[in-house]
Amino acid sequence: MNREAALLMEHEVRWPKGNTRLKPRPVCRVIAVTSGKGGVGKSSIVVNLGLALTRLGQRVLLLDADLGLANLDILLGLTPLYTIADVFSGHKTLAEVIMAGPEGMQILPAASGVMESAELNQAQKLFLLGELDNLSENFDYLLVDTGAGISANVLYFNLGAQERIVVADHEPTSVVDAYALIKVLATKYSEKRFKLLFNKITHPGEAQRTYDQLSKVVDRFLSGSVIIDYLGFIPRDEAMPRSISLQKAAVDIFSTSPASLAFSNLARTLVLQEPDTATDGNIKFCWQRLTHSPHQ
Repeated sequence: MNREAALLMEHEVRWPKGNTRLKPRPVCRVIAVTSGKGGVGKSSIVVNLGLALTRLGQRVLLLDADLGLANLDILLGLTPLYTIADVFSGHKTLAEVIMAGPEGMQILPAASGVMESAELNQAQKLFLLGELDNLSENFDYLLVDTGAGISANVLYFNLGAQERIVVADHEPTSVVDAYALIKVLATKYSEKRFKLLFNKITHPGEAQRTYDQLSKVVDRFLSGSVIIDYLGFIPRDEAMPRSISLQKAAVDIFSTSPASLAFSNLARTLVLQEPDTATDGNIKFCWQRLTHSPHQ
């Protein structure tokens, strides 16, 4: 890892100056939004991208998969009566826990400060797989907000998704950690395709150059078997911290801000793209391999 990290960090990161409604999808598209490092704004991306997709006529469910540290409901100013911890305890079904968010977007909230929810055992993984599969026909998109890093839960939710959006920001450490996550998923679990999204970017040129640098490292050290698609960037925008303090999505209350417009464009890009995977989009089909993985 030392040689890879050195190459990724060899250049100091400097930022030089410089609603049409679409048809719902026939099957649910499962996208993990993930990162190697915390603090890159991943949960805010999930909330705003989810609302932008909803405004394009898509039926969206957000899954807070950082199971012991709830984020999504807090970002939206929601107070859930129940969480996924109540599902695992057998007191509620997944459908009973899901709560309504802005404009019809749905949220499956995580527990906060509940250690029992932090790491799933095999029985819980199987149970969650079946419960989500039962709900999949009701949604066009399931956006999974994973934890950061390479814990068992983070890897599980990444493997269960059809597609993975890896989020990094301007800090070199976030890029190095993003590479570490990609490397683990590629070498241990044979994942070969990722999307890279930069957040809190002041100047787009450096985002492109950092992506190019990461791609070179991936090609060199992962034998050219991994494809990283550049999904673009969300610009640094004061609307984002302001919306977080107000517990609203920036797309909702600052709809014409640069970040909100970027989320709208990102949502359109995803809707118009074909899914990366050749599967039929069924959640149970995508996640079934997890039950047979020797690493899980």
